[in-house]
Amino acid sequence: MNKRLLRELFGNEKPVIAMAHFPPLPGTPLYDAQLGIDGMLEAMKEDLHKLLEGGVDGILFCNEGDRPYALQAGLEAAAVMARVITELAPRDRPFGVDFLWDPRLPLAVGMATGASFVRGVFTGVYESDMELWSTDAAGLLRYRHSIGADHIKMFFNVTPEFASFLGVRSVGERAKSAVVSSLADAILVSGMTAGMEPKLDTLKEVKEAVGDMVPVVLNTGGNAENIQKFLTVVDGVIVGSSLKVDGYTWNPVDENRLRAFMDAVKDVRSG
Repeated sequence: MNKRLLRELFGNEKPVIAMAHFPPLPGTPLYDAQLGIDGMLEAMKEDLHKLLEGGVDGILFCNEGDRPYALQAGLEAAAVMARVITELAPRDRPFGVDFLWDPRLPLAVGMATGASFVRGVFTGVYESDMELWSTDAAGLLRYRHSIGADHIKMFFNVTPEFASFLGVRSVGERAKSAVVSSLADAILVSGMTAGMEPKLDTLKEVKEAVGDMVPVVLNTGGNAENIQKFLTVVDGVIVGSSLKVDGYTWNPVDENRLRAFMDAVKDVRSG
C-alpha cells in the first residue's frame, strides 16, 4: 500500500491519465475490416500525439469500441492489442492497459508491452448489461505473480459502468475491503457509463474510507468545467470522452478541449 504511488509513477501531483481508445477489434460486431489494423494504428497514433503533446501524465489503452463488452477476451484481442501498444506506447511516460471486461488480458498484454499499471473490476459480484458478473481477485493476483508481473500496479474500479453491485455493503466499505483484503494499489470511482460523472458524495465516502492507504482516482466524467471540484477530493483523474470532439467517446481527440482540461488541472496544482 502506497499513498504516494501516483506521484512516484507519474511524476506529478493530481496526475492526468488520458485514454487511448481502440476502435472495435477484430471479432466484435462493429469491427471495420476496411479500416483494418493499419488504419487502427494510424487513428490511434494521431490521438496519442495530441495527448502527449498536450502534456498528459500517462496513457491508458482500452478496447472502448468493442460494444457490447464481453467478460472473456479472445486470442485475437490480445494479439491486436499487444501489436498496437508495442508500436504506439510512449517511452517517456507510464502507460497502462484495460480490457472491458476480462481482467487477465491487461496483465498479459501489459507484461508483454512494458505497462506500469492495469485498470479493471477485480472484486465484487454484479448484475450487469453483460451477464451476472463474478470476479476473482485471489486468482487474478496469483496469475500476476505466476507470469512475473508483480511490478504492474492494479487500479481497482469499485463502481463499474453498466453494472450494479450485489450486496448490502456501502461503496466505502467495498473500497476499503479492496485495499485491505484484495491488495488494490489504487481505487477508481466511476459514473454509470463512460463520460458520466459520479456523485461527489460517493467520491468523498470512498476517500474517507480508504484514507491515506492508497490513492483514489476519478475514473469517468471529468471535464474542464468540473475537474477542479473533483480534484479537491481525489488524487488523480482518468479522462477520455471529454477530450474528444463534441465530447463524444468515439470521436478523435480535440486539442482545444485537451488544452482547457489541462489548464484547469494546472490551476489546481498551482494552488
